[in-house]
Amino acid sequence: MKLRHTANNRQASIEMGQLNGAEYANINDDLPSPRTNKFKKVSVLPLVFLIFYEVSGGPFGVEDSVGAAGPLLALAGFLVFPLIWSVPEALITAEMGTMFPENGGYVVWVSAALGDYWGFQQGWMKWLSGVIDNALYPVLFLDYLKSAVPLVGQGYPRILAVLVLTAALTYMNFRGMTIVGWVAITLGVASILPFVVMGLMAIPRLEPARWLVVDIHDVKWGLYLNTLFWNLNYWDSISTLAGEVENPKKNLPKALFYALIFVVCAYFFPLLAGTGAIPLNRDLWEDGYLADVAKIIGGTWLCWWIQGAAAMSNMGMFVAEMSSDSFQLLGMAERGMIPELFAKRSRHGTPVLGILFSASGVILLSWLSFDEIVAAENFLYCFGMILEFIAFVLLRIKQPAVSRPFKIPLGTIGSILMCIPPTILMCVVLALASVKVMVVSLIAVSIGLVLHPALKYLDRNRLVKFSVTADVPDLQADVHENNQSLVP
Repeated sequence: MKLRHTANNRQASIEMGQLNGAEYANINDDLPSPRTNKFKKVSVLPLVFLIFYEVSGGPFGVEDSVGAAGPLLALAGFLVFPLIWSVPEALITAEMGTMFPENGGYVVWVSAALGDYWGFQQGWMKWLSGVIDNALYPVLFLDYLKSAVPLVGQGYPRILAVLVLTAALTYMNFRGMTIVGWVAITLGVASILPFVVMGLMAIPRLEPARWLVVDIHDVKWGLYLNTLFWNLNYWDSISTLAGEVENPKKNLPKALFYALIFVVCAYFFPLLAGTGAIPLNRDLWEDGYLADVAKIIGGTWLCWWIQGAAAMSNMGMFVAEMSSDSFQLLGMAERGMIPELFAKRSRHGTPVLGILFSASGVILLSWLSFDEIVAAENFLYCFGMILEFIAFVLLRIKQPAVSRPFKIPLGTIGSILMCIPPTILMCVVLALASVKVMVVSLIAVSIGLVLHPALKYLDRNRLVKFSVTADVPDLQADVHENNQSLVP
């Protein structure tokens, strides 16, 4: 049986607003987030590094942008693309994440605006996209490591390395968000430091003319845009951890702002140093090439340092992404969208089944190539982001006066116009996908369309236990209650 909100629960839960005919709680600064009272929450500094790793992790993986388009377009892309995509996505995440500060994040936003069916589709596509994205990190880790340890470049040693790495990092996630947050800080500093050294050593070798090289007739647009998109998206992923954040009303927007500056700098300046300090050979600019650039600039020791930093960066990205994916499943389970088992926490406060499912997905997908993984996760991610933008616009139009702890200072019309450039960009990314990626991704989307009614069937027939956690606002019940209150 589903557990429902009581009137007392709602009265105790703070000031209420109307949302599409429904009610939702604006979390007060002084009140703890539901269900996490006994677990230590994430403060601003670890949150900044978690966002950094959700989105970036450092300049590892940017090499393909130079190989696809040359230095000028690569550098311009990492300055212009954040304005078109990253800033709007981060602003929407700050506004919506503080309106709904609970695990589940964007799933709750879409459910509030479009209903549970589309909320589930959002959860399915974004979880699948996140797991596909996480499958990149063992691949990137081994791509950097294989120059030093050729044994892990292929065959059974590579498979074994993927399994061992996945198991070790999955255990870190199991041990709790506090550990994950401080691991992210340590790994983040260690990942960026060698690039600071490389940049300083590159200064005497810089030739500004190398930054201006471009051949517009020889640009692999699909690879170029997919590389930029992959390196600068996933700002919304932190929303699925909002229930684990200390005072999310203030700390989430603040952390997003700091992380945005950190991410852009962490991409642009190493790329500036690498492309300006050595002669251009676009064929060499592929995954792992920054380690070779470091060797040319500073010697073997700097190359090894960059390789070690790459390993640590991929560890950080893995644990951050897995945290987001697994807590998303926990949030969906707390709203009765998926079986109750996914809402069970370990003694460390972590979602055990969500972590295991996410780790299994990573292992199954890690055999794909880097380009295939990036294209597939971008395709699914675009579908999910379109739903988020629709939800954001609908809530702004239908409920413009509702209190928002953080509100984008552009007005409703300005906020809607802000969504147009990234929407066009998503359409371009979708259009440039290969037939193989389109077919596989559309099959994955189709599975979600039938999975929701299948789960509803299991729920109705009590074949699997579903429940809505008592202190989670029940949007559907509140719709009915609010509509009743409007009847004269």
